[in-house]
Amino acid sequence: MPPTLASLVQHSALKLTVRAGEDRLETPVRWAHVSELADPVPYMEGGELLLVTAMTLDAEDAEAMRRYVRRLVGAGVVGLGFGIGVYYEDIPEALVAAAEAEGLPLLAVPRRTPFLAISKAVSAAIAADQYRSVTAGFEAQREMTRAALAEGPAAVVARLATQLDGWAALYDASGAVVAAAPEWAARRALRFTGDVARLRERTAPASAVVGGGDEGDDRVELQSLGTGRRVRGALAVGTGAPLGTAERYAVHSAVALLTLTTARSRSLQAAEQRLGAAVLRLLFAGQEEIARSVAGDLYGALLDAPFRVLVAEPSAAEPPAPDAAGTPVQAFAEALESAAARSGEPVLAVPDLDGRLVVLAADGGAVAAHCADAWGETDAEESGVVAGLSAPTGPPAAAGAYRQAEQALSVARRRGRTLVEHEELAAGSLLPLLADDAVRAFADGMLRGLYEHDATGRGDLVASLRAWLSRHGQWDAAAADLGVHRHTLRYRMRRVEEILGRSLDDPDVRMELWLALKSSQDARPAR
Repeated sequence: MPPTLASLVQHSALKLTVRAGEDRLETPVRWAHVSELADPVPYMEGGELLLVTAMTLDAEDAEAMRRYVRRLVGAGVVGLGFGIGVYYEDIPEALVAAAEAEGLPLLAVPRRTPFLAISKAVSAAIAADQYRSVTAGFEAQREMTRAALAEGPAAVVARLATQLDGWAALYDASGAVVAAAPEWAARRALRFTGDVARLRERTAPASAVVGGGDEGDDRVELQSLGTGRRVRGALAVGTGAPLGTAERYAVHSAVALLTLTTARSRSLQAAEQRLGAAVLRLLFAGQEEIARSVAGDLYGALLDAPFRVLVAEPSAAEPPAPDAAGTPVQAFAEALESAAARSGEPVLAVPDLDGRLVVLAADGGAVAAHCADAWGETDAEESGVVAGLSAPTGPPAAAGAYRQAEQALSVARRRGRTLVEHEELAAGSLLPLLADDAVRAFADGMLRGLYEHDATGRGDLVASLRAWLSRHGQWDAAAADLGVHRHTLRYRMRRVEEILGRSLDDPDVRMELWLALKSSQDARPAR
């Protein structure tokens, strides 16, 4: 620990005696400074032991001493050493009384003790404390390094919490808590996920100090993890006081180790993505056995059980430039990988050249659940991503699953949703899939002649066509729905054929007309 007034008093060679402020001798001393100025305050930084002989002071003036001592205390001076036997044979009572009144420790320095000896003692104690701190920091670094190699990031967090006599927590790239120590710290760490999210928006490296809230007065320090612009995670440490030198060394060591253990090198990540891309190409080309041999232990487990294919891309035609958290698609990929890492399941996520992301994830696993929970009903404009998720499949049908994912992605873009699952398309109606400007334009063009005819007041061909098609061409039933004679309806249908130039006996024509009526912007209910 740093030198204190008590340690200086106990120093056998200095022979100091306490004349006031005995209850404050445990105060640390940052430096020993000699000044005979009547007002040395402008030259103080706080934490000093001020050494004087009162050469320029009227130390016997009670009012002058009260003002003098009060200013020293206000400037953060922690103690006053008075050299006796130089200008005063003893410390004047006026100064002793002022020091007692303000709670300022007052030390008597005998004439045979030079002020330089006190300065050297303080300097030597500070140097020894720094050496101990550095040594303790290196020892902590060795312990955490061994823990990182043998047990992983969670062990580093546990060792760090012990070194700090506080708590520590590790957050992944998505801001989720992945490790905390002691065990109770996991709940405490959850309160700072918002602060971690704000830290992720800044360029790495970044740090922040936040309060501990109502449950305690911890001082919580957040440090970003990562070697590039993007934050790959964060470390939080909570202590009852600001970090000392040894603690600071320990935290810096933990940040370096956790960065190495949680952020893969760019070359390794690129190699994994190339391998993953090769596995996907082989699967989609129907080369299942070769894909399995290439996947090996890294992705092989994914191919042994039902999986889903996900395709994601930016929701905007011109996606925003990457920020500290990357592009929306990169953030989307990191969230999926974080969900997989927390559950211990494999995931294959490969970006392609068009800025899209192709993912292979276990059916029923954490990634699929995260997709449904986090993005199932969210707005694509808000998330910046649109994605389609296939039905469960296996390696033989991987190409079909990829097509399903692309179809679902197309629907997600039309509907303005972040994620659409292929099962929604199979279970729902075909008509929402036709909610497209091009389809509506086709429908309006196909029916325009009928609408123009009806606008003249010479008949209601659109309503008659709708009723006839809805009754599958049954004349009597359709005529009854319209409240007209069936011969009138037959006449109207001949006029429809004449205007459209197409035969209603053709099933393809009837299908197109029905879909046009359903999707037309001007479609009206039958009367």
